[in-house]
Amino acid sequence: MRNNLLLLIGRTLLSILFLVSGFQKFGELGPMLAGMLGQMDLPFPMALTYLMGFAEIGGGIALVFGFQTRIVSVLLAAWCVLTGIVAHAGAPLDLMKNLAIPGGFLILAATWPGAFALRSLWPKRDGSTAPSGTVLHR
Repeated sequence: MRNNLLLLIGRTLLSILFLVSGFQKFGELGPMLAGMLGQMDLPFPMALTYLMGFAEIGGGIALVFGFQTRIVSVLLAAWCVLTGIVAHAGAPLDLMKNLAIPGGFLILAATWPGAFALRSLWPKRDGSTAPSGTVLHR
């Protein structure tokens, strides 16, 4: 039970960054980020900003609820590495953060989201709801 609670807390902590950042893209931060994207000669910078915001919010919500955790974790790990290289290459501390967070995501992708996840409520093809040897506490 304790490990399942720790997995829920870990997923929630990892998601906070993406939820906050995603919502900020629809506020005051949005036009500033769109301006930065425009300076990089990317097309439709405001639309890209909103798309990034939706992706970050969707990924954050999926993590909290444990929905498609493996896929979401790998995608957010790649997102962190990409944004670290593109946006934080000149800021070593920010770059290290963006290269460290994917470690947590990859560990989550390699394990499982825990019993407190939507995934745990859906039966697998063999009829079980969790990896073999795991007892669910409902």
